Amino acid sequence: MQEILKLKPIFQERIWGGDKLKKHFDYDIPSDHTGECWAISAHRNGDCIIENGALKGMHLSEVYDKYRELFGSAESPVFPLLTKILDASDDLSVQVHPDDEYAMQNEDDLGKTECWYIIDCEENAEMIYGHQAKTREELVGMIDEGKWDALLQRISIKPGDFFYVPSGTIHALCKGTLVLETQQSSDTTYRVYDYDRVDEKGEKRQLHIEEAKKVLSVPHKGSTVEPVTIEEENLTVTKYTSTRFFTVEKWTVNGKADKKLKEFTLVSVLSGQGLVNGLEVKKGDHFILTSACKEAHFEGNLEMIVSWIDRIPC
Repeated sequence: MQEILKLKPIFQERIWGGDKLKKHFDYDIPSDHTGECWAISAHRNGDCIIENGALKGMHLSEVYDKYRELFGSAESPVFPLLTKILDASDDLSVQVHPDDEYAMQNEDDLGKTECWYIIDCEENAEMIYGHQAKTREELVGMIDEGKWDALLQRISIKPGDFFYVPSGTIHALCKGTLVLETQQSSDTTYRVYDYDRVDEKGEKRQLHIEEAKKVLSVPHKGSTVEPVTIEEENLTVTKYTSTRFFTVEKWTVNGKADKKLKEFTLVSVLSGQGLVNGLEVKKGDHFILTSACKEAHFEGNLEMIVSWIDRIPC
């Protein structure tokens, strides 16, 4: 069985996108308005192709369907996770994502709980995370009256920060931010506010205000992340979050290091280069260590964001 599935990223142009995916990772992007790199995805709106080994040329969704043994204890009918890199050259819309129950009933999609690792951002950058309303009635009233400054909660960010964003959380990445996002495999977004901007055709993007009112959490409950760092031989592990949706850590390798794996594991290389079980990898590469790989052997200097689904989250 194939131990490593290296993925070919898919790029999505967005009204708020830019060219940082080219500048930072040297990706061959379609335009200077490229907002998203779907790095590890089997979603119907962006299904990555395997680039190596016996399964080369197959879509990840096809591999997941035909070779489920590569994905251990995964029970989801669809590949459950999605890794993106987002270039917010301009503010994203103020938005919210539904939970599994609402999304499956109304969108034929998974819900979307996600988290963000801030790769880079401008000085004094910020993001929208949460709201000030105490009741749903107050929330609805402030949305209807367009009291965005009073409603929305803004927080400062810096490179290396990590944020957990449960479904139901109103949020928005803001201008000048480069982010790695780990999320459920979903493409359902309800826009609440889009700054009244227009696209190249002079048209405003669709809003989903009534849907958003139904799925927004009230009152807002912030989810504080307290990273824990563990030093192993030539390997620094920073633990960020572990929930029923995903576990996310950062692994930094200097030299040679070994790491036992609990489940199939998604890996994104943020910087450096080296070998993983003999496969050459470098900054900007994305791959899956399948359940055929019980232990990862690293050589080189690598900074990676990794994720998997624990059967029993810690």
